[in-house]
Amino acid sequence: MKTRGSLWLAAVAACASGGRAIPPARFANVPPVFAVNDQQDTREPPRKREVTDGMFYFEGSVYRRLVRPLEVRRDERARGVNSLDEVPDSTWFTNRIGVRDLTLDELRRGPNVVGNPENFTPWVVHEIKHTGESLGFLITDSRGEKFIIKFDRRGFPETETANQMITGRLLWAAGYNTTDDYLAHVRAEDIVVAPDATRYELGGRTHRYTTAELAAALDTVERTRNGRLRVMASHFLDGKPIGGHAAEGVRADDPNDVIPHERRRDLRGALPLFAWLDHVDVKESNTMDMWTQDPHDPARHFVVHYFLDFGKSLGGMSLLAADPRRGNEYSVDPPKMYGSFVTLGLRPRTFEHRPYPDLRGIGLYDSVHYAPEQWRPSSPAYLPFLVADRYDWFWGAKIMMRFTPDQLRAVVDLGELSDPSSRAFLVNTLIARQRQTAAYAFSCVNPLDNFAIDDRAALCFDDLALSYQLTSAQTRYLVRSFDPRGGPIGASQIYEPTSGHTCTGPVDVSRDPVGYTIVEIETRRGRGGLRAYVHVARDPKTHGWRVIGIWRE
Repeated sequence: MKTRGSLWLAAVAACASGGRAIPPARFANVPPVFAVNDQQDTREPPRKREVTDGMFYFEGSVYRRLVRPLEVRRDERARGVNSLDEVPDSTWFTNRIGVRDLTLDELRRGPNVVGNPENFTPWVVHEIKHTGESLGFLITDSRGEKFIIKFDRRGFPETETANQMITGRLLWAAGYNTTDDYLAHVRAEDIVVAPDATRYELGGRTHRYTTAELAAALDTVERTRNGRLRVMASHFLDGKPIGGHAAEGVRADDPNDVIPHERRRDLRGALPLFAWLDHVDVKESNTMDMWTQDPHDPARHFVVHYFLDFGKSLGGMSLLAADPRRGNEYSVDPPKMYGSFVTLGLRPRTFEHRPYPDLRGIGLYDSVHYAPEQWRPSSPAYLPFLVADRYDWFWGAKIMMRFTPDQLRAVVDLGELSDPSSRAFLVNTLIARQRQTAAYAFSCVNPLDNFAIDDRAALCFDDLALSYQLTSAQTRYLVRSFDPRGGPIGASQIYEPTSGHTCTGPVDVSRDPVGYTIVEIETRRGRGGLRAYVHVARDPKTHGWRVIGIWRE
C-alpha cells in the first residue's frame, strides 16, 4: 500500500516537467457568473451529424495527428470558466456534487424521472441495432414510454449493465447530462416484436425484423441464475437527436455553440473523471446532442448535450476485448508499436500481466497498475482530452474528490452485483484510484481552493492536498500583496497550517479606489512551490471585501 508521502512524491515527480504559466490576469469588480444563457431559441433543428466510428477514429487518430502539428497553434487555457476558474451551469454541465452535498437518495435517484419499465410489460421492439457483439433494441413499454435496452454479453454476467449504472450515475452527480437508466429483470417472452420492426446493420442496410430473429438474438446474451434477462433500460432522451458533438470546433448551425469543443473546460476537465472510471470508449457516437423543447416555453428550442454508453468502463473494455492495453495505450498507437518493434517486444510493460479478477461482474480494473497521467482512452481522436492541461485536471479532480466512501458504496449498489465481494472490491478500487488521481492533479497546481475574505481583509482557504490527507509533507504558505499594476505592498508573511483550512491575518491592501489587491499565495512543500493569485476588492455597494478572481500559476 502506498503511504501519503509516497503517493504525493510520485505525483509531484509526474508533474515535474510543467512550465510556468502566463502572468496573472485582471478581473472586473463584479460577482462571478454561475450560469450562462446558452438556451437561446434555435427555431430549426441543427443538421444531424452522421459520423461513423471509423470516420471518427481515422479523422482523429490518423489525419488530424498528421495535420495538426503543421498548424500554427499555441497552448491555450480552457474557456467556459468564470472569474473563479469554475464552470458555470449550461446545457453541457450542471454543478451538482461540486458545489453542494448530495444525499444518498439523490444519488440513487439521479436523473431518473419515468420509473423502471420492469413491471410494464410486454415490451414492444421497434428498432434493432446488432453490430458485432453489441445488441440493442428500441422498445416501448405498456405505458408507451420509449427505452433503449441492452444486455450483458454471454460469458460476462452483470458486467456491462452494472458499469452503465455506476459510471453513468457518478458522471451525472459530477455534473454531466446522462441518460435515465434502470436495471430490469424480465422473461424472454416479455419482449415481443412490432409488425413493422426494423433491423439496422453496418453500412446502413435495413430489413424487417422477425420473432424468430429476436429469439435467436436473445439466446446469445447472458441470463440470470433464474433464467431471466438482466436488462439495462435507458429512457429515450427528450427531443430530436441530432448526432454527437464534434471533438473539435463547434456546431456551426447552433447559435448557442460558441466555444470550440477542444477549448471547453467541462469537456477537457472530464479527463480525470474518465481516467478514474477507466471509461476508455470515448467517441462521438457515445455522445448525443438533443434539440429540446424549453420546458417553460414550448415555442422555444435549444440543444442539450449528453454523454452516453458506459458499459465498457471500469475495466469492461479490457475484459470484453481480452486486451490489457486498454486504458494504458491507444488501440492504435504508432509510437508504442514502433518501440515494441525495435525492442523485439522484449521490453516489459507493467500492464501486460495484470491479473483478471475472479469476481462476477468485475472488469480488468485495478489501482496497482494505474498511473493517472499515463491513462489513455481507446483513441487520441477526442481532442479535448488531447489538449487538456493541469488546470483542467485540477478542476475535474476537485469534483471527483467530493464523493465520499458512503456515496460510492451507494452508487455501486445501483449496479446490483450479486457477489458482495465484487461490490467491496469495486468500492475499494474506486477509492484507491480516486486518491491516486487527486494526488497527481493536486500536485501539478497550487491546490488551494474555497477562498473567502472577511471584513478585516483576512483571507481564508482550503488546501485540498491537506484536507484530503494526500500529503504529510511539511507545508508553509508565503503570502504577498500587490496593487493592480503589480507593485508590491507591505511585507511578506509566512503561515504554517495546522489543518486543511487556513486563515491569514489581515492582508495588506492597495490604495486603489475599490482596494483592488492581488494576493499571491505560494504553497511550499520542500523546495520551491506553486502560486495562486487571489484578486480581491471592495463591493462598490456594500463596501465589504469579496474575492473577484482567481488565477493559478
